[in-house]
Amino acid sequence: MGIECESKRRYALLLAARDSEYVKKVYGGYFNVFVAAFGDVEEQEEKWDMYRVVDGEFPDMNELENYDGFVVSGSPYDAYGDDNWILELCHLLQTLFSMQKKVLGICFGHQVLCRALGGKVGKSNSGWDIGLRKVNIVKDFSPCSFLETLVETPPALTIIECHQDEVWEVPTGAQVIAFSDKTGVEMFTIGDHILGIQGHPEYPKDILNNLIDRLLNQDSIETELANVARSKLETADPDSKCWQEICKAFLKGYLNPYLSIEQ
Repeated sequence: MGIECESKRRYALLLAARDSEYVKKVYGGYFNVFVAAFGDVEEQEEKWDMYRVVDGEFPDMNELENYDGFVVSGSPYDAYGDDNWILELCHLLQTLFSMQKKVLGICFGHQVLCRALGGKVGKSNSGWDIGLRKVNIVKDFSPCSFLETLVETPPALTIIECHQDEVWEVPTGAQVIAFSDKTGVEMFTIGDHILGIQGHPEYPKDILNNLIDRLLNQDSIETELANVARSKLETADPDSKCWQEICKAFLKGYLNPYLSIEQ
């Protein structure tokens, strides 16, 4: 699946979750949510394709060279699971790493990227993290070229979180560049071609509210946790624009010069 345009760059979303009824109704599917957050298709400068890896749909290995970058989505599945599609995804990520292709992992994608490259992931000892979370940017880390495009790296940014698994140990050669009071590895990089983000820079607040409803209906979370998450969403906003520009800077090597990172 792709958006037709005169493409100068080509990206692929590796979708590790099935579209919820809400997201299909409001956004037409998660693909549109990701492209809205990270894409610039309106300017006809790029093309985005989607592969539903959760259903066993993967890109042709002979086509990988044609892509400038890949995004691995979140998922209700465990990144440390041994489902066939997860093992195949790990193999694909190892291949992309060896090719030095840019790969951005979001939530589950962050965790499975870590696993595929030799790190360790598992259940969080402190349970679910749902709602808004302040993420602290590490002050003293080796500069990444995509972060150097920022006028000033912010000390902290707020992001939407929804996970009960986490990265325990990053792969050899990786740098932890963000953490929170709940999760030790909120963001990690390897060189300029691997970036993992535990939170959801692509999520609007309404998608999280709907997800909270579904988790409650499935008895996956307690009512008190849901109420606390909702109350935070009512009184504050994530720094979505800043997160999305960081992701774009990573994938494409630029940052919107008119965006203040402190917005």
